[in-house]
Amino acid sequence: MPTIADILIGGEQCLADAGIPDPRREAVTLTATALGRHRTFLYAHPEYEPTTDELGRIEEFLLRRADREPLQYIRGSQEFYGLDFEVTLDVLIPRPETEMLVERAINYLKGISKPRFMDIGTGTGCIAISILKRVPEARALAVDISPAAISVARRNAERNGVAERLILIESDLFSNVPAERFHLIVSNPPYVPEPDIEGLQPEVRDHEPHLALTDGRDGLSIIAKIVQRAPEFLLPGGHLLVEFGFGQAEAVWKMLSAKVWEGVGTDPDLQGIPRMLVAKLR
Repeated sequence: MPTIADILIGGEQCLADAGIPDPRREAVTLTATALGRHRTFLYAHPEYEPTTDELGRIEEFLLRRADREPLQYIRGSQEFYGLDFEVTLDVLIPRPETEMLVERAINYLKGISKPRFMDIGTGTGCIAISILKRVPEARALAVDISPAAISVARRNAERNGVAERLILIESDLFSNVPAERFHLIVSNPPYVPEPDIEGLQPEVRDHEPHLALTDGRDGLSIIAKIVQRAPEFLLPGGHLLVEFGFGQAEAVWKMLSAKVWEGVGTDPDLQGIPRMLVAKLR
């Protein structure tokens, strides 16, 4: 039977041939995940001979990654804002840059008594759940057009102990949202222009749900719908926070009427690129 040392050599070569960056590190991570062990076990016991079942899982994980399936889907989880979230092929993998939106939302809601907010296109639920964990008095309504995503978000809410403060609704944006007003609306909507999909990394292009990536058009139509209808669901003085894509700042800015909104601005990401709309309802 092959040992851990043998498996890591072969796994590294397999991933390298598939064009995976840093194949040694990923081979270690995948092998450890398949064994249900910490990475240090592999380094401490290179002579360990996995069982037949363990070898099968290791081979499966390596082949999936060689097919450019994201590590997060293989592992079934992703860390976001210090919390652990289940991820499946039905939801977008949470990105570090979206933590900026969460941070902005938390800072705003902490100054409000019993705040209520809405999360549009919740996916894993990472935005709403992360906010609820840091603002104990808050309650949220989160919507997604995908029933499978709603199921993932519900499990993540239970996993992170906020299910009693989060209402989840299957809805195409505001279509099924009851007549209610919130202190804040947040969203990380599909904003990748359809023509740009082909140029994305295969991990994204071939595995992440296109419904969560693009509107099938210029990447701006869903943002425009959110901006248009958000005033119906915001309290006076309420805020709208929306993540958008590279090069979209000017187009998004033009969507907001000065008669309806004030304090309109865009926040940059860690690279200094405008990535988040911030607006206050008059």
